[in-house]
Amino acid sequence: MTTTVASVERQAWTELSVEWLRRVLVRIRRRFRAVHLVMLVVLAGFAALYHWNPTPIEMLRLKTFDIYQRIHPRPYEALPVVIIDIDEESLSTVGQWPWPRTVIADLVSKLAKSGVAVVGFDVIFPEPDRASPSRVVDSIGNVDPAVREALKALPDSDAVFARTLSERGVRVVLGQATVARETGIQSESRQDREVFAKIGDPLPHLFNFPGIARNLPQLEEAAQGIGMFSLKPEIDGVVRRVPMAMRVGDRVYPSLSLEMLRVAMGERNLLIKANPLGIQMVAIQGSAGRATVAIPTDAHARAWVNYARHDRRRYVSARDVLSGALPVNRLAGHLALVGTSAIGLLDIKATPVDDAMPGVEVHAQLLETALSGKHLSRPTDVVVGEWAALWVIGLLMIVLIPLVGAVWTLIVAGGSIAAVFAVSWHLFVEYQILFDVVYPTAVALALYMLLTYLGYVQEEKERRQVRGAFGRYISPSLVEQLAANPERLTLGGEMKNMSILFSDIRGFTSISEQFKSDPRGLTRLINRFLTPMTNIILERRGTIDKYMGDCIMAFWNAPLDDPDHVRNACMSALAMSVSLRTLNDDLKRDAEAEGRTFHPINVGIGINTGDCCVGNMGSEQRFDYSVLGDDVNLASRLEGQSKNYGVTTLLGPRTREQARDLATIELDLIAVKGKKEAVHIFGLLGDATRAKLPEFQTLVATHDTMLTTYRSQRWAEATERLEECRRLGGSELSYLYDLYAERIADYAANPPGAEWDGVYVAKSK
Repeated sequence: MTTTVASVERQAWTELSVEWLRRVLVRIRRRFRAVHLVMLVVLAGFAALYHWNPTPIEMLRLKTFDIYQRIHPRPYEALPVVIIDIDEESLSTVGQWPWPRTVIADLVSKLAKSGVAVVGFDVIFPEPDRASPSRVVDSIGNVDPAVREALKALPDSDAVFARTLSERGVRVVLGQATVARETGIQSESRQDREVFAKIGDPLPHLFNFPGIARNLPQLEEAAQGIGMFSLKPEIDGVVRRVPMAMRVGDRVYPSLSLEMLRVAMGERNLLIKANPLGIQMVAIQGSAGRATVAIPTDAHARAWVNYARHDRRRYVSARDVLSGALPVNRLAGHLALVGTSAIGLLDIKATPVDDAMPGVEVHAQLLETALSGKHLSRPTDVVVGEWAALWVIGLLMIVLIPLVGAVWTLIVAGGSIAAVFAVSWHLFVEYQILFDVVYPTAVALALYMLLTYLGYVQEEKERRQVRGAFGRYISPSLVEQLAANPERLTLGGEMKNMSILFSDIRGFTSISEQFKSDPRGLTRLINRFLTPMTNIILERRGTIDKYMGDCIMAFWNAPLDDPDHVRNACMSALAMSVSLRTLNDDLKRDAEAEGRTFHPINVGIGINTGDCCVGNMGSEQRFDYSVLGDDVNLASRLEGQSKNYGVTTLLGPRTREQARDLATIELDLIAVKGKKEAVHIFGLLGDATRAKLPEFQTLVATHDTMLTTYRSQRWAEATERLEECRRLGGSELSYLYDLYAERIADYAANPPGAEWDGVYVAKSK
């Protein structure tokens, strides 16, 4: 039995799901237009454009990654990387740059003695030292021959530096720089051997430079390694990525930082792996031929620098090294980069975290990134994820706009984009992965704007057609509805639970007599009355059915659904009463200024709630959007009865039932003219605030007791309760209680009989 019930439930859920899906597909099919098919082609074009990576999109992407690094930079750690800084203090102590090679040799020796693992130079020594004794004596004209010979016999400064580089225990990597011109063929040293082992052909993917600015051959011969310290900024001048390998002709050269790591590890070769799509990996190759340290790069062998903020703890002044002023073991085991922070030497770069960072610090931060293992990367699966996000968000735009409209689509799109941003940020913070959100977001916004604009153009075209065809024959309100929904241009209606309001001016005939000689004045008066009343109704989601002279007919919950239609109708009636007092004040001032008698405008309002037929009523040639039904007639009768009870607004029973929080009292049990069935009718006296007042609650309780005694034919007791009601109700309900006093007196003199059920039969509308 349980199995049977479960099967039935599963079948029911399946049928509901299929039906829901069918309705969604039908709705999409109805709203899907040729423009959305065009948008699919546009989306495919954007997907293809993704692989082209246009410069504006690339720059937006890079700027986004800059913001990530600025908000969440790599924390500074005490890693074994140090910058031997040729700073302003060093220049003032030693002298202007370039320093004699003997001073550089002394600097290298002292670094080696301090236990530095490897020294890398972010400077070039391309020419012989002008401070060498032989060069100095040649530059001086009249020198004693003996002095000349003695000076020429002194050791050459470049030879001293080369000898220092070749000493045991000293590991130095000299720097080279790429240049934008050919430099000619120089004699090769042992450092010109191919340091890279290649898997695949990397040459087509590497940055190619015409020439190299090199060091003196004897220096390169003595050094343990040579690396390129050239930095290639992005198009906006910011250094985000550093080439780990560069091409000059048919030879591949390592970067300074990569070569320093190789020398520090004591390995012989580097490894570069490529495929037709680009560089896959740059690594240090161990003795077994396998990669021991891999550096993730992009397709052009550039490594992202995971920047920390500028910190002077990375720096040690060259002056302090030369003077021996450093603490013991301060540099032990460090990778030391010799460079400059002096502004006058023009080695300042813009980075994501600092607009003016010494170029040598870029290399230091790259070494820190490698040693910490916190590499920034954009692996292939991330690129696939970006491409998938592009399609998912793009398809959401294309599907949702015809299905749910522009506003909800914008909300969904905003949520989707926010989710992608959250994923991107999480990947960056937790895994140092750079996931691009710029391109999917840009595509989503472009599609949204295009679809919204094209949809607007199409809708405006249809609306112009409807307005042009029917604007001369039917009401403007219906024209707008038909313009928004042209498929509704058919006769017919639907049953809906609605609230209907009738409002009419009391004593309008007397008012009209004042304007016998001024019909335009009467028109202006009616317009001054109808305009604010109409605005009040429309502001509370009501629909104006029609104007009948001084009468307004309105309804709620059609054509648009309004779950709070009862309250909106009642609040409209209260607001109309307030507005009427303001209008009467204005009219009184106008009458006094013109020297004529002032007749205040008073209105009666009837509101009833019930099931009605609403839709396009009329003939095939001419029709209007209106409402029909027995409850409509009752609303009209309630408006007519308001003058008999001295209460501005009368409510039907179902209206009052759904507005119990408002200040209402029961007026009567009445059979209105034209109806045999009696209904309880109520007066609307105020809003929810008044309903909570103790004095009003006392009035209601006393009033209900009065009605009970009245309908029980206890006339004396009813009279006593009536007097209490007069005292509590004041002038506002004096007309009502005069009415009941007259009835009680009449019934007391002429009893209605035992069969009387308390119903009052109305003799007029």
